Amino acid sequence: MDQSTNIVRLPSAIKRGNSAQSPCAACPIRDLAVCSTLDDDELDRLNAIRLPVQLPHGAAAFDEGAPADYVYNLTAGTMKLYKLLPDGRRQITGFVFPGDFLGLTFNKEYVHTAEAITDATLCKFKRSQLERLFHELPKLESRLLDISRHELAEAHNQMLLLGRKSAKERIASFLIMLTARAERLELPCAPLEIPMSRNDIGDYLGLTTETVSRTLTRLKQSGVIALNSDRRISIIDAETLNEIAEGF
Repeated sequence: MDQSTNIVRLPSAIKRGNSAQSPCAACPIRDLAVCSTLDDDELDRLNAIRLPVQLPHGAAAFDEGAPADYVYNLTAGTMKLYKLLPDGRRQITGFVFPGDFLGLTFNKEYVHTAEAITDATLCKFKRSQLERLFHELPKLESRLLDISRHELAEAHNQMLLLGRKSAKERIASFLIMLTARAERLELPCAPLEIPMSRNDIGDYLGLTTETVSRTLTRLKQSGVIALNSDRRISIIDAETLNEIAEGF
């Protein structure tokens, strides 16, 4: 695995801790991560099996079909999860943000590829070691169950996006999701940073790149959003955007 020295850093507004603390105790997204419920002694035990990983843009943490020997907690950057269809097309099944856990599977192999959209940093854990720690730290296992429930809810939401909504409704829902994520991480929302490409957005929403661009332009023309650049969007009329997402 290519381990670049480039690191995407979160704003100081959500940093905490000092250099004397352990990496886990000083983690800027600890409240969102799998370790959020652990005390300092328990954090030390988790840190003992933690492997820090730095990924440059475009590198994969793991590939679909590879042995699922490790699990990861993303601490900075953005990643995408995707599957390759039999005809060679790609379906993005989700995006991963700081605090998210990835690599969980009941199978012996990874069910998708996890690729960095930006430079990313992760905590890597050997699956067998983490499972042993679950038995010793019930709070950690409980937190992981919460994360699994959240992932199921996200999968349900994507099924709704792909199955019942129009292109305009899908784009509106996607922008609302990104806004909620940014607010959760205490990141700026005006403008909203869009780390993924138009092509990635299309592969996630089941739309062509052209449809994504055309729909964003129409939302701009109607005064709902402003396109500051390809990767920055300002939401001008949040109420109307929510109504569009709900199909009104």
